[in-house]
Amino acid sequence: MKQILWVDDEIDLLQPYIIYLKGKGYEVTTASNGRDALDSIVRSVPNIVFLDENMPGLTGLETLQEIKRLRPEVPVVMITKSEEEHIMEEAIGEKIADYLIKPVNPSQILLCLKKHIHQQAIVNEQMQHNYRQEWGDISYMIDTASTIDEWKAVERTLSKWDIELESTEMRSMIDDQRTQANTAFSKWLQRNYTDWFREGSERPLMSHDVMKHSVFPLLDAGEKVLLCVIDNFRYDQWKTIQPLLSELYSVRTEEQYLSILPTATQYARNAIFSGLLPLQIQQMYPQYWVEEGDEESKNQYEKELVQTLLDRYRRREAFTYWKINESDFCEKVMHQLKGVQTPLNIVVLNFIDMLSHSRTESKMMRELANDEAAYRSLTLSWFRHSPTFNLLQRAAELGYTLVLTTDHGTTRVKNAVQIIADKNTNTNVRYKVGKALNCSSKNVMVIEQPKRVGLPCPNVSSSYMFCTGNDFFAYPNQFNYYAQYYRNTFQHGGISLEEMIIPLVTLNPKK
Repeated sequence: MKQILWVDDEIDLLQPYIIYLKGKGYEVTTASNGRDALDSIVRSVPNIVFLDENMPGLTGLETLQEIKRLRPEVPVVMITKSEEEHIMEEAIGEKIADYLIKPVNPSQILLCLKKHIHQQAIVNEQMQHNYRQEWGDISYMIDTASTIDEWKAVERTLSKWDIELESTEMRSMIDDQRTQANTAFSKWLQRNYTDWFREGSERPLMSHDVMKHSVFPLLDAGEKVLLCVIDNFRYDQWKTIQPLLSELYSVRTEEQYLSILPTATQYARNAIFSGLLPLQIQQMYPQYWVEEGDEESKNQYEKELVQTLLDRYRRREAFTYWKINESDFCEKVMHQLKGVQTPLNIVVLNFIDMLSHSRTESKMMRELANDEAAYRSLTLSWFRHSPTFNLLQRAAELGYTLVLTTDHGTTRVKNAVQIIADKNTNTNVRYKVGKALNCSSKNVMVIEQPKRVGLPCPNVSSSYMFCTGNDFFAYPNQFNYYAQYYRNTFQHGGISLEEMIIPLVTLNPKK
């Protein structure tokens, strides 16, 4: 039973309201002055307080201050005869939940209760009802999807319900639909992926198209551009931070594009900055391609690859490039941005990628981000409180058009599948490249002729093998240990909607 504390020096006149509320199933405690109200709230914590503003002794505003000191989580609704603006402002400044002008009627009181102590339950109930009604339509979308645009719509829809149902008992239903969708998407991708690389064939917008598609037209229009690439950034994470960015920018275009395989930084991000497939980078600029087995960083030549892209298209724009791995450097970039005169400015943010890796390695981080909802929450918290938000705020103030994207997403893996490979095979748990790959699962995609899809061949007999859905690879040696170690961690490199269908958003600054 929900408890109400009603504080008014004329409480006897409010008996009809109290009888009405008790009839609705509420327990109502009354107080005729501020002191009694504070004594009551110390003894028992109500779900909400209705507080008269004009009382002898402790005024309503003074009582409000003490209530917020004692029980800051309790919503307080101020009720007053006065419509003076300064009283409203003081009450709002003390974080009241609502403000009612006397005389009030029972329906106003009931609306306040539903708004402030029942709202989440009502919203959740309505959301669950809406999802039940839409469940069949989503399943039909998944079963009939046959184009990349239809799969983009599936990912948008699933992400929407992922977010809206994250705190409800229907989480398992949306998880089941995502599993269904990833199974169907993986089969569709395997049927179509190789064909997209045949000369003259139509294909989706992919990693190596991003600069030409979304950045060059802005430069041609004379706009100052900030290209922000957030490593490991999923579509649902974009929708989570979008409300914060809406304070600074309006969305010009919101698109999704398809990451190339493997959905790993070495391949996908180098493709973005070079405008080339990995095999083309290796052939045309071997000095900028780092092989899987090499010890050095796989993305140390991103700035150089951007320059090769501009040179090939005979573009003369100067550009700046920053890779941000820590907050202090982000602060420096924010201060440097004001003096920058270049039309193209590129920022790579690695925080979410580091979060993903630290979650794998740290038990504490696993507890903090134990599912997709917590992962989104950590992303939002980082974005709200990090210098990244300040950097984008500065860019908006300076009139930069923001292109926000990523190189690939990430997925939570659950099921280990056994793979046998030679000692030179790479370590990523979502894809393998090497000789004589042999996997116990049939739910993998194998590319036996990598050059047909623009991938380098470390050896003549090398092939690529990709996990689909929420599978991940583990070797027979210590299989159970690694199956336990990686289960429920966020990984990338393989085939899933979350990894491959990723945000590409252009935003106009609000001046």
